[in-house]
Amino acid sequence: MSSLTMMPMSLEEIAQAVQGRLVAGTAAANTPVATSAFTDSRQIVEGSVFIAIAGERVDGHDYVPHVGAQGAVAAIVDHEIADADVPQIVVEDTVLALGLLAKHNIERRRALGTPFTVVGITGSVGKTTTKDLMKALLSHMGSTVAPVGSFNNEIGLPLTSLKVNAETRFLVAEMGANHVGEIANLTSLVPPDIAVVLKVGVAHLGEFGSAERIAQAKSEIIHGLVPGGLSVLNANDEHVAAMSAFAPGDVMWFGLPNGDGGNPAITAQHVRCDELDHPSFTLKNGDGEHAEVTLGICGQHNVMNALAAASVAMRLGMSIDEVASALSDVTTISPHRMAVSTVNKQETSFTLIDDSFNANPDSMKAGLDGLLRWKAGSESQPFRIAVLGTMLELGPDEKDLHVGIGRYALEGGVDALLTVGSASDASLDALAGAMADGASLAGDASHVDWVHDIDEADRLVTRLAVEHPGAVVLLKGSHASGLSALAERWQALAAQ
Repeated sequence: MSSLTMMPMSLEEIAQAVQGRLVAGTAAANTPVATSAFTDSRQIVEGSVFIAIAGERVDGHDYVPHVGAQGAVAAIVDHEIADADVPQIVVEDTVLALGLLAKHNIERRRALGTPFTVVGITGSVGKTTTKDLMKALLSHMGSTVAPVGSFNNEIGLPLTSLKVNAETRFLVAEMGANHVGEIANLTSLVPPDIAVVLKVGVAHLGEFGSAERIAQAKSEIIHGLVPGGLSVLNANDEHVAAMSAFAPGDVMWFGLPNGDGGNPAITAQHVRCDELDHPSFTLKNGDGEHAEVTLGICGQHNVMNALAAASVAMRLGMSIDEVASALSDVTTISPHRMAVSTVNKQETSFTLIDDSFNANPDSMKAGLDGLLRWKAGSESQPFRIAVLGTMLELGPDEKDLHVGIGRYALEGGVDALLTVGSASDASLDALAGAMADGASLAGDASHVDWVHDIDEADRLVTRLAVEHPGAVVLLKGSHASGLSALAERWQALAAQ
């Protein structure tokens, strides 16, 4: 069975599940069986249901007339399309219908009675990397479905859940939130058997207003567990640890030794990094067993993500040695997350650490720490360049937080800092300026530059790399900063 397939359903079953009205047009509605679902018409295969969603730039309803020719057996729409070549299921809201279809698919899978486990993951940072590590581990024990990239919202999670079929043993569900109530909605569609909470940071502080409100939003994954479900909690984060008070079943703790004699059940001891920032540690479980782990991905902050994934895998039956081996085998994760490559330009070459997927103060510091550890033990130290974009949704303290990151970079020892603003967005540009100001206050400002687009950043990095052969460049910023576009430009050069 293809990894794209869901539980087979008739069109009548789908219409009932999404509370819609089936407009058959022909008698064909009595015979088709749907085996997959998509919101992107380019992904349609034989047997697909197409869910037409009206987005900011594209309205899926415009594609309904042609999806039958591509193999679709039905379209879910919020109004009838006159010239459609497939039966239509008319609903009030197609996004809600997508969620209801995913909910029904999971209920159908559970009804089979064969082993099936949903693992939900949330946290301010680390969700996608933990998801990637979790999928790698659980795949050793059975067919595992997990989202591509960070498909973790009201559209992404249902689309992932609609890849679950009779053969699926595990579903790893990443759950993100910009507002209180969003994770509660996701767990109402796909209730987890196991909920993992990584960290309550200041990401989206501007949306939530306080760390306590962020903690409230993240705790919805615990409230949304199936009866008696397992909570896997970060013992080193007080907001996360407090969630144990309302856990509906067992609590499993992971984290670093806390120094007061009480250690989490799953912990990492003797953490260190090699000169290419690959962390090594001794993994220890609650039974006192231990195994040596060297992660195949970069970044000391990923030790906590690895512990979270290891906790779930060991609870579900993997031995500690199997977990250690599998963690070491993971060398690639979702794009733009501490991905290392060599960029070969006509004038020069440099090492790129691409962590441009997103940014908040915690992940900015983690990325900078990784840059500073790069070949830290070598006799000849590389010239370290940090190219940092702005951080979004940080609330009234956003300027001070940007100043603090600039200061952190210079005080930590980066050789050059480029802060990337925007020529078209004055507020983004001002935040990049604040980051440069913080750096200038902290140290030698001769290699601190505030630029206003990625082209200017590209030229400056190229010049610095020419002047300093063997340079290493960290690329880090929120998605809106545009640095991922610069990463892709450089990655194209790395691939040549």
